[in-house]
Amino acid sequence: MQTLTESMYYILLLLHKEKHGYQIMKEIDMMTEGRVKIGPGTMYSLLSRFEKENLIIKISSEDGKKVYLVTELGKAIINVDFMRLKSMVKDAEGIL
Repeated sequence: MQTLTESMYYILLLLHKEKHGYQIMKEIDMMTEGRVKIGPGTMYSLLSRFEKENLIIKISSEDGKKVYLVTELGKAIINVDFMRLKSMVKDAEGIL
């Protein structure tokens, strides 16, 4: 998988705990103070893609809402991206 977009990163990050799509959208908005907004089309498209790529699993359906959780593969992917982002910040700190 290529480098994660911000939307991809935050979805996988928040799925370290069981959540459904609407919860994820709201929590991303709150966590980023509105800097990152994900619409329903993007959210459900990414959830579907992540499920097909075995990055997340659907663990239940509650009141018609599908609840997801990140897999070990998904955790590994986000960890690689996290380390990449940390390196970028370290590089910038040396210059800025």
